[in-house]
Amino acid sequence: MSVGQTKTTCCSRPTVGAGATEAFAMLATNEDFSGGHDAPLPYTYEGQGEMIEFKTTDGQTAKAFEIKSNVRSDKYLFVIHEWWGLNDYIKKEAATFANELKGVNIIALDLYDGQVAGTPDEAGKLMQAVKSERAEAIIKGALLHAGPNAKVSSVGWCFGGGWSLQTALLAGPKAVGCVMYYGMPEKDVAKLKTLNTDVLGIFATQDKWINPEVAAQFQKDMAAAKEKVTIKNYDADHAFANPSNPKYSKEFAAQAHAATLDYLRKNFKLKG
Repeated sequence: MSVGQTKTTCCSRPTVGAGATEAFAMLATNEDFSGGHDAPLPYTYEGQGEMIEFKTTDGQTAKAFEIKSNVRSDKYLFVIHEWWGLNDYIKKEAATFANELKGVNIIALDLYDGQVAGTPDEAGKLMQAVKSERAEAIIKGALLHAGPNAKVSSVGWCFGGGWSLQTALLAGPKAVGCVMYYGMPEKDVAKLKTLNTDVLGIFATQDKWINPEVAAQFQKDMAAAKEKVTIKNYDADHAFANPSNPKYSKEFAAQAHAATLDYLRKNFKLKG
């Protein structure tokens, strides 16, 4: 992609003047993008955690998958799904974090309001239907659910990667960490200046959508905002950390996960 071109992605926030719905709709019709996301392999999660319901700031309610810490804690990790929705793979990922981050409550948000895609076509339609105002109301509701003393980190992939960064922005002083896997970064430097946390950005050098140019520009924008970002690039393709994706890289996924754990443990100030 040459300099000056813009490609919307599953993880994008819209460019100035364009609404999120339009940005997602444009991507949903991108055959190259849809073709790069094979349907996830069948999987059923059976383990700890439960679905919860909480009030959202738009006067409605939302649901999420929550795994509470075994000890009383104001530390929360918000996990944000890919374009498939809050499926059992994301619940499994939430459980993995719960086991590895002792003393942290895990909440996997549902920005699709209960809908889950099984095919790229379905995923594109669901992503296309997401309205920024509703997604933000869900995130704000989850922040209220976490409580006034909450210390919140977020992690997400693809669509959820972009929303992980938006979560950190919406969390304000509650934000203590943000991990975004191959998600479209916020481009507004003025907004980035309001971040209360540093960011760990995980990108794939073979990614055609969230490509190295996007990652490099994010690094420049964060520098301009005088905010700290750590960029980790892996010689892999988009969605390389998803075990249900044919582009999955076990080696790089493990490395990225280890980096994520180190980052979260440090930012949550966990012992051990």
